[in-house]
Amino acid sequence: MAKISTGNDNKKKKLGPGYSGRQKAAIFLVTMGSEVSSEIFKYLREDEIETITFEIARLETVDPEQKDAILQEFQELMLANQFITTGGIDYARELLEKALGTNKAIDVINRLTSSLQVRPFDFIRRTDPAHLLNFIQQEHPQTMALILAYLEPNKASVILQNLPTEVQSDVARRIATMDRTSPEVLREVERVLEKKLSTLSSEDYTAAGGVESIVEILNLVDRASEKQIIESLEDEDPELAEEIKKRMFVFEDIVMLDDRAIQKVMREVDSQELAKALKSVDTEVQDKIFKNMSKRAAGMLREDMEYMGPVRLKDVEEAQQKIVSIIRRLEDAGDIVIARAGEDELVV
Repeated sequence: MAKISTGNDNKKKKLGPGYSGRQKAAIFLVTMGSEVSSEIFKYLREDEIETITFEIARLETVDPEQKDAILQEFQELMLANQFITTGGIDYARELLEKALGTNKAIDVINRLTSSLQVRPFDFIRRTDPAHLLNFIQQEHPQTMALILAYLEPNKASVILQNLPTEVQSDVARRIATMDRTSPEVLREVERVLEKKLSTLSSEDYTAAGGVESIVEILNLVDRASEKQIIESLEDEDPELAEEIKKRMFVFEDIVMLDDRAIQKVMREVDSQELAKALKSVDTEVQDKIFKNMSKRAAGMLREDMEYMGPVRLKDVEEAQQKIVSIIRRLEDAGDIVIARAGEDELVV
């Protein structure tokens, strides 16, 4: 990339033909005009806007041929993206080869997929959950688990909570214990689904599923489904069920409780355990606790934390987990309710 001349700050130097991605974006926006560019800016992050604005400010003139080449590149990438969304990479490559030739088609596909990081079941993730539910509920639980693991958690939760009761916990367990899936297995599953839903294949081993995945999904299903799945897992795999429960509500999530719920929890927590639990959390969590204590009690707690000195991380985590257990017990008893994403219930 050509350097900017430092001899005259008011004089901008025309850039050479080797444009970077940011420079291409700047040229594209300038070509589209301020009205279209302002609409595009609405979908960008602040740092992206700043970067592109800087590049626009550096531009003065652009060779018409280079501008046309950049616009052509944009059109080709958009066309390829549209084909991939419609029918997958193989479908896109076939159409692009007819339109652009084999070498050009491969180049466009490679540039697009490297930036998009295309994952398996990409087209399935764009399918309406209700339609997908009707299609996959006759599949083997392992196939269902594989598909749900690649879906966004909010869509996967809709499907999971609407599966037959006897299947829910089995699928949840399979997601939680899933690690890495080989390309051969992915291709075989995709081949079976190809007749009804176009999908994408991957040559790389891709990670999906795991405890974090099922926790994210369970945090979004309705309370009844969540309870039923957890109870079934407790019978089938107590250790896995406990690990999932631990991750479904972490100590920092205490900020989701309202004041009355926190006060109920505090009445059952040992002050020394609370002091240890607060040692490694941010001020938002600490302030939430102090706010729900009397000035005298809050002052004593601050002193305990100060005079306690260094505490092993293991001890801090154990203290936090004890408090989390109290919160879970109070929730199970109906004394408090933990607000979760997408719920309209009030915390009591």
